[in-house]
Amino acid sequence: MGRAFEFRKARKMKRWSAMSKAFTRIGKDIVMAVKEGGPDPDANSRLRAVIQNAKSVNMPKDNIERAIKRASDKSQGDYKEVLFEGYAPHGIAILIETATDNNTRTVANIRSYFNKCNGSLGTSGSVEFMFDHTCHFRIDPGNLDPEELELDLIDFGAEEIFEDEDGIMIYAPFESFGAIQKELEAREIEILSSGFERIPQVTKELTPEEAEDVEKLLEKIEEDDDVQNVYHTMQEM
Repeated sequence: MGRAFEFRKARKMKRWSAMSKAFTRIGKDIVMAVKEGGPDPDANSRLRAVIQNAKSVNMPKDNIERAIKRASDKSQGDYKEVLFEGYAPHGIAILIETATDNNTRTVANIRSYFNKCNGSLGTSGSVEFMFDHTCHFRIDPGNLDPEELELDLIDFGAEEIFEDEDGIMIYAPFESFGAIQKELEAREIEILSSGFERIPQVTKELTPEEAEDVEKLLEKIEEDDDVQNVYHTMQEM
């Protein structure tokens, strides 16, 4: 198994956000998808992907429809995707993806978390290069053979395909998302969920005491409503 498999296994063993936080994140994703490509999922591939993700975390259909309707309202503000980079204690790089309607508030909050936990907020590009930006798909295994599927999807950018208890996982570079989504839909393969991740190229092992220092910062960041995803270079315990 490759790096994507190990990364996914480690993250599955870590904290999963509360369901209400997951719904909040997906609600923002719906707004951004509708603002970008309209409210019709058939004509908006990004919205189709978000709806699949909403279903994968058991978000009620009524909630999804309300979010789409609300996002279509011209009075609904838009969210801007902003990336933050910095260092936690003990030299651990942190990459934070946010979706915010008030960048001034978000910057102030993120900076305060780093300051309170002996970290430092960095400048653009200071740690992003340490992570590979990838896309992933989770599909219904059905009668599919992962090895045959990998051979079929190599031409569309797929780099790693493996099966786990959640289905068949496909990992590829960020820019291959559209091509793979289109090919899976053309083959009528059910996409259960999809998204993007940033996989650290190298991780650093810490002592339990050092890891606790980093966890304090990660928890503060993850609790912020503007934060969508957090990635780091600390080796999972």
